Amino acid sequence: MGAYVNVSDADFQSEVLESDLPVLVDFWAPWCGPCRAIAPHVETLATKYAGKLKVAKVNVDDNQRIAGQLGIRGIPAIMVFHKGQVANQMTGMPPNPLAKLESLVQGLV
Repeated sequence: MGAYVNVSDADFQSEVLESDLPVLVDFWAPWCGPCRAIAPHVETLATKYAGKLKVAKVNVDDNQRIAGQLGIRGIPAIMVFHKGQVANQMTGMPPNPLAKLESLVQGLV
């Protein structure tokens, strides 16, 4: 495991919604090429903001309930939660992934 936590349907509430820190959640699947491409950037962000931002990964194949509840229809999908609410989100692989990811958490960390 890297600087992120793997989150499931069972612990999404406690790990994400009840977190004292803002949480960036990467919804992904192992077969998704763009998910694999953005993963190193997500991990860079996790390392850079360690102690200020929690980074979580949710495999949508294994955790369909939470993905469905949040309306995840395309991956990679990134959602930033702050105080239990969605503060920012994006879907897909942007041209400059690290800058885009940082813009999602700006003002929260």
